[in-house]
Amino acid sequence: MRATFRTWILGVAAATLLAPAAGLAANVVIVNGDGPGEGFNDPTFAAPVGGNAGTTVGQQRLIAFQRAADIWGAKLDSAVTVEILARFDPLSCTATSAVLGSAGTLTASRDFLRAPLGGTWYHAALANKIAGEDLEPGTPDLRARFNSNIGTPGCLETSGWYYGLDASEPTGRIDLVAVLLHEFAHGLGFAAFTSVSTGQKLLGHDDVYSRYYYDYLLGQVRNDMTNPERVFSAVNTGSVVWNGEQVTAGVPAALGARPSFMVKEPAGLADSYPVGTAAFGPALTEAGVSGQVALGLPANPSSSSTLGCGPMTSAVAGKIALVDRGSCTFVTKAANAQAAGAVALVVANNTAGLIGLGGSGPITIPAVMITQDLGARVKAALPGVVAKVGLDPTLRAGARDGYALLYAPNPVQPGSSISHFDVSAFPNQLMEPAINADLTHSVDVVFPAGQRADLTRPLLWDVGWYPDADLDGAPDAVDACPGTDGAATVWVNGIDTGVRDRADGAGCPFSQRLAGSCGGIANPGEWSSCVTRLTNAFVKNRWMYANEQAAIDSAAARTN
Repeated sequence: MRATFRTWILGVAAATLLAPAAGLAANVVIVNGDGPGEGFNDPTFAAPVGGNAGTTVGQQRLIAFQRAADIWGAKLDSAVTVEILARFDPLSCTATSAVLGSAGTLTASRDFLRAPLGGTWYHAALANKIAGEDLEPGTPDLRARFNSNIGTPGCLETSGWYYGLDASEPTGRIDLVAVLLHEFAHGLGFAAFTSVSTGQKLLGHDDVYSRYYYDYLLGQVRNDMTNPERVFSAVNTGSVVWNGEQVTAGVPAALGARPSFMVKEPAGLADSYPVGTAAFGPALTEAGVSGQVALGLPANPSSSSTLGCGPMTSAVAGKIALVDRGSCTFVTKAANAQAAGAVALVVANNTAGLIGLGGSGPITIPAVMITQDLGARVKAALPGVVAKVGLDPTLRAGARDGYALLYAPNPVQPGSSISHFDVSAFPNQLMEPAINADLTHSVDVVFPAGQRADLTRPLLWDVGWYPDADLDGAPDAVDACPGTDGAATVWVNGIDTGVRDRADGAGCPFSQRLAGSCGGIANPGEWSSCVTRLTNAFVKNRWMYANEQAAIDSAAARTN
């Protein structure tokens, strides 16, 4: 039995079933859903920029979309073409804020052929990949809608899209390819199907994403919670983590020392607290900046405001200035603290949770945000608070006990809560709820020297996608096919993944390819055990396939 949930349907050409490639890859294509003269068909002249050779706005948009599709296609595997129905439309916008765009799966499937988990929803492209066929012919797999008004009067009018392919957007411009990589990841599997507002499962069934969502406070994964528990869990900031094996293995490489507000005195408050970091000012360091904490009170004696929006008294000189969020920009607060001689700025949030401090300007002191609750506790302990602002090398930024934190703000943010990594991740991750200006266009697990690693692709592996054939240039397998001079390959769900040392193993019989010497074992149970041992021997531990056991069980039932 197979069940499919349709979220949105258009009659377009069916996806093409492709033969498995020698190296893992997926063919990801953009389906132009715009009408004449708009969106991808906008004829407005545009000079080529950042490697994008298009000469009209429409051409550059389509080229940028296809570049993002190609980046993901090169890093995932599927024998079925992934189709993304895409449009540019006027979306919600003001002069200072805007919806940039969105993307998601158009359908979800469960109980399909080779589904690793019964009664569990999978995103369309992932379900097709596992099944080895297009489960919904004629229906695209993802839908993407992006804001065509960005940079026009009344819509982030001082900004605009950057269509370059080089991740070198000018200050104030929005890198379209980076935003697309983020949104496409949602449609490929980086999203739950369970409501964050009601806790209800999609038609009462689990989803594969929620299988790896774990709440420390409740001690459960999301699929096992009741509806009220899921509603409660969605706002458990700092308690919700992703416990999938691949993401957890990548945390040490992807997440650095945690930006922290480290209180040394008084003893009752002493601890290391997570912070929101600033887009301006110097980078935080492990050496950090230490000092007494003092309220950033106004120099005007007639005011008792702690917002830091005007000149401050010299009481903060040589100290860490503490102010409240609100009424003026974070850069203004930092500039006022800096002018008064403060060595650092700490902004107490005026609502639950943490956010980053946005803005730009000539700021020379570090600035961070602390929670509203911590701000109240620090104020109550003044003037006896001594602290340090910097990186805590004993903790990973955006992690708890080695597990990556998921975004669970209070109050809940529909469309953002749960289906992102937490904003405390540092360095910034592609799948945080806001796009950060320092992102690159690489989604590799390990970036070149000096660049960050990213946890997005490991999460997609956890839910069922496979890694590509060569992450680090090292041999990928040992000999699983005698007589082929070291060549080896791995078959999963009857599909040749292309993982091999050399191509000269291409002629190996199926049973030898999958299990080497296990091909002669007649008993299914013994054969499955043999396959398990050999698979564990020649597949790298860091490449654990999410549905490997299902492949082994399926193969064990075959006639050899």
